[in-house]
This record gives sequence, C-alpha cells and structure tokens, in this order.
Amino acid sequence: MTTLKTRPSNSLRVIAGKWRSRKLEFPDIEGLRPTSDRVRETLFNWLQDCIPYANCLDLFAGSGACGIEALSRGARFVSFVDISASATTAIKRNLGLLGASDYEVVCKDSLTWLSSVKKASGTQYDVLFLDPPFASDLLARVVNLVEASETLAKDAHIYIESAQEVSSNLLPQNWQMRKSKKAGKVYFYLYQRVEPLGEGK
Repeated sequence: MTTLKTRPSNSLRVIAGKWRSRKLEFPDIEGLRPTSDRVRETLFNWLQDCIPYANCLDLFAGSGACGIEALSRGARFVSFVDISASATTAIKRNLGLLGASDYEVVCKDSLTWLSSVKKASGTQYDVLFLDPPFASDLLARVVNLVEASETLAKDAHIYIESAQEVSSNLLPQNWQMRKSKKAGKVYFYLYQRVEPLGEGK
C-alpha cells in the first residue's frame, strides 16, 4: 500500500549565485510569507559586497529564502532558526537537494534561541535577516534581545522586513539605517550596527 504524502504547494526561486534559477518547494504554513523575488533582489544588491564569506543568521527563517540566497552567493555559514518543524524540515530538504554545506537548521523559538545562544556558540554573525511574522509583536520584542545576545559582529548588517514603517525608537541606538524601501505593502530596511556609545574608549 502506498501512502500519499502531502505535497508542498508553494515555491521560491533562487535569484543568483551557484544555484541561480533553482526552484524550491516549501509547505503551505499559515503566516509563512517568503521575501519576494523583487525584494530579495534589491536586498542582495545592497549586500553584494557583504555576503561573500559572511556568517549569516536567518531568524524566523520560514522558507529559508534569504539564508539560501546568501549561501548561493558565497556566504561562509548560515544559521536558520524557526519554531515550525514543518518549515525547518523543508529547509533541510531543500538544502540537501542543493547539495549545500556550511549551515545549521534549528527548530526552536527564535527568542528562546537568542536567550540561550550568547557567545557560547563561538559564532558572530555579519548579516542578520530579521523577518518575523507580520501579525505579531515579535519585531519589537526581538531587536534588543538580538543586541544583548552578543551574537552580532561589531559592524554587522541587519535586514528588517515589516508590514509597517519601523520607527527608529524601536531599535537599539547603535543600529544605523543605511537603506530603506517599500514594495507594495512591505517596508524593508538595511541597518548597520556600530560601536555603542561609551565603548572602545
């Protein structure tokens, strides 16, 4: 007897790099909303000089679109973190299909993971992709936790995607906006972490 498996009903396309134009399937999960091709293309144009050899963190990874794109374009290592077992299973499957290496996939609540990881992992991330579910308050809750976790390199770049404009008052004072744009109903930003005031004296 053959058991029919539920097939993923969505797909994404890798835009550039060694896996250019590869299409990957991911499950239909409520609230899972991959960064669109248009937005990813703009984002990675912004980051084109930062991605090669970078350590990247795809927090609230969902489909893993940003982290996979980073690996395709030469990132050294990517950590994918998401609370959904279905999402992380799909990310692992897709990375296996691509023959990827130098990554980890963690099925865990992102806030819990940040609280526990600290510097114990030994990894500091050069690029952070931060795209929590729009219908939540997670962005406001996570940004200071990220800064306090000491997982970001001192000049790390942080990508933020949101359904509404992001106020600078929401973010750590040492995150400086470098780029911003709106595509349809999506606001997206690139920030860079600078040395907090009072340090390095």
